[in-house]
Amino acid sequence: MYRAVRMRPFPHRSRYCSQKDGVMENRALGSQGLVSSAEGLGCMGLSGSYGAADDLESVKTIQRAVELGVTMFDTADHYGAFSGEKILGRALAGRRDGVAIASKFGGAEMDDEGRTVGAANGRPEYVRASVERSLRHLDTDHIDLYYQHRVDPRVPVEETFGALGELVAAGKVRHLGLCEVRPETIRRAHATAPLTAVESEYSLFARDIESNGVLETVRELGIGFVSYAPLGRGFLTGTVRSTDALAEQDLRQIYPRFEKENFDANLTLLAQVEQIATGLGISSTQLALAWVIAQGKDVFAIPGTRTRRHLEENVAAAAVSLDTETLRTLSEVAADSEIQGARVSSMDVGIQL
Repeated sequence: MYRAVRMRPFPHRSRYCSQKDGVMENRALGSQGLVSSAEGLGCMGLSGSYGAADDLESVKTIQRAVELGVTMFDTADHYGAFSGEKILGRALAGRRDGVAIASKFGGAEMDDEGRTVGAANGRPEYVRASVERSLRHLDTDHIDLYYQHRVDPRVPVEETFGALGELVAAGKVRHLGLCEVRPETIRRAHATAPLTAVESEYSLFARDIESNGVLETVRELGIGFVSYAPLGRGFLTGTVRSTDALAEQDLRQIYPRFEKENFDANLTLLAQVEQIATGLGISSTQLALAWVIAQGKDVFAIPGTRTRRHLEENVAAAAVSLDTETLRTLSEVAADSEIQGARVSSMDVGIQL
């Protein structure tokens, strides 16, 4: 028997609670003073990365997230060639107070027209140009959390973070982060300019940070951890049962775990997660998110969605508390060794494994 305890009943006006109803928990993200909702909103999908997106619905989804107590909105200059930042800036116009904007630079070198013109770029002059461009697109005077999206192997991370530290001193950036990096990179960057967060893929479908030293390192250094793709790039929602259902432009086409043979084998894991969720009276989506949030007060989830309907389902996961037995069972059925296919693609240039 699996047991889930709802933190408090949902109000009759909705199946879901807003922050003022006490559902969305706020936590210290790292030790540098940033506070965030335990669950944020990942905005990558709003720029069409997983199929066509509707800009108007994207704006309404972001604004609904604010109403529900979500305070962390995560985007990047590379998402949709600046369109992701522009949509977020448009949606948060008049709603900037009380929310934190996270953006990223350097995943690929881009010109001012949004064209990719090179690989990851961590040169100080590119850092300074990137932040000015993102501030314009986001229509804000500061970015709350600014990540180096991918480390440039040609530039010592100390040089990049020296420039980022200057941006913090200038007030253009409040806090700093790194994405998809090894423990030694985290230590070197943090020694140059204090890190608030490290972001990497983490879910029941991707657990390597537990064994590769990343989670141990951020906890030792007082750095928060942000889980992107906490729903396994949608796999754990159960909405895709066959790779044939993926749109031609869907980014998941490049990932080994979504190759037909691996995907079909991994459906066994999904069936087990769904069985546990059914026993708890919640969806597999909510179970997967509740599991991530339960991994510690220093772990944050930023699920992405393109619709208000799915947003509300995601936010409801913040009201679910999983008991020790359920957490242990989930960890056993979703052991990393049982998942078929590599987590990253050969096209994911810059990810440090």
